[in-house]
Amino acid sequence: MTKKELIVSAIENGTVIDHIASNEVFHVMRLLNLVNCEETVYMGSNLESKKLGKKGIIKVANRYFHPEEINKIALVSPDATIIEIKDFEVVKKNKVELPEKVHGIVKCMNPNCITNHEAVETDFTVVGTPEMKLKCHYCEKFTTKERIEFI
Repeated sequence: MTKKELIVSAIENGTVIDHIASNEVFHVMRLLNLVNCEETVYMGSNLESKKLGKKGIIKVANRYFHPEEINKIALVSPDATIIEIKDFEVVKKNKVELPEKVHGIVKCMNPNCITNHEAVETDFTVVGTPEMKLKCHYCEKFTTKERIEFI
């Protein structure tokens, strides 16, 4: 019996998002609007991982992500790693970190919150223990990870 290995091409310039929770890969693709990306995008799900058991990975050619986009990834998959590639070399590698605050990227789940009725940008404090939740600055209601809705 011989082992067969599928090798995915390296990207010359761009970003690799590694260690994504397997069940969140498609969610991350939608959040970053990679479904409509015109650059090369490689995506893998349910890949073997010593760290997570199973993981997902996304490689995006010629694209680097803004802090707000990285915050979205952190809220969905807090074990993810962002790897920036330039000229086929890793120039930066960081594990995503849950931000302390989140502004204007998540909707408040309280239908009575001012942010759902006025032109007021949402503002949350991230509470990380024991389960990650977002506390609204205006109405003080909590939104659990499962109920996060991105704007």
